[in-house]
Amino acid sequence: MTDIATRYLACWNAEPAERSRLVEETFTPTVRYVDPMADVAGHDGLSATISAVRQQFPDLAFHQIGQSDHHHHLTRFAWGLGPAGGEPVIEGFDVVTTADDGRVESVLGFLDRVPAQ
Repeated sequence: MTDIATRYLACWNAEPAERSRLVEETFTPTVRYVDPMADVAGHDGLSATISAVRQQFPDLAFHQIGQSDHHHHLTRFAWGLGPAGGEPVIEGFDVVTTADDGRVESVLGFLDRVPAQ
C-alpha cells in the first residue's frame, strides 16, 4: 500500500490518453471522489474532474509532500500542486480507502492552501 499515493498522483499528472488506463488500474469502477469543489463517482466522473483541474492548471504538476500513513484499508497523504521543482501554489491532503484488490474505492480530499482569489 505504500505506493498508493504514487499511483494516485500519477493519474492526476498523466496526459489524457494515458490517464484513462491509469484511472482504470488505480480506482474501482464505483470510486467516489469528494473534495471541497467536487463530488463525483465512477471512472468517468473522476476523469472529468481530473481533466478540469488539469485544464485550469496546465503547467503545474502534483507531487507528494512527506510520507503516506496507512492502516487497514486507509491511506492518507499530503500533496502539492506547483511548477516542477518549485513551491506548490496549492496544498492539500487526501484520505483514500482501498478495496481488497488494492484499488482506491473512495477519496476524501481536503485543501490546506489555495491561491487568493
